[in-house]
Amino acid sequence: MRITPPTYEQMTPEQRAVHDAAVAGKRGRMPPPALAWIHAPELAMRTQHLGEYIRYDTVFGPALMEIAVLVTAKHWRSHYEWFAHRRLAETAKLDAAIINAIRDGKPLPPVEEKVQVIYDYAKTIHETRQVPMELHNRMLAAWGPRGVADVIGICGYYTLVSMTLNGFDVGLPDGAVSEI
Repeated sequence: MRITPPTYEQMTPEQRAVHDAAVAGKRGRMPPPALAWIHAPELAMRTQHLGEYIRYDTVFGPALMEIAVLVTAKHWRSHYEWFAHRRLAETAKLDAAIINAIRDGKPLPPVEEKVQVIYDYAKTIHETRQVPMELHNRMLAAWGPRGVADVIGICGYYTLVSMTLNGFDVGLPDGAVSEI
């Protein structure tokens, strides 16, 4: 990591408040991007709260949420993000064929429309920076207004995470090899 995070003993009171909030939350630990954001405690506090919602409370549930995360990690070539979320996707029982298709830049295998539209929406908004009305309407029909907001939130939040991990050069654990 390009900038070493402070130890707990070195943290300012504001940084400790971020640390304590993250550890007391659903994650139970400081996630790697928060270790980078800790140098701007207000940013760290706000983003770790947003991240907790995105990770645990969207309408999609753990497996389907990971589709949008993996599309984002692949788009940004965020090696650490891909590494971490591939494992989370596998733990959440996301089909390996879906994970591998995203990794390889290939179409998804045949899946339900509710799954396909998450992928299509995430991929389209990253690649074209717009969403055609037909795709928006598909997302709305499958997931409702909250689903539209949640998929955009996932893509936006994990863009910030990917940029942070890339900018701070957060490396893979020893022995791990990048897949993307």
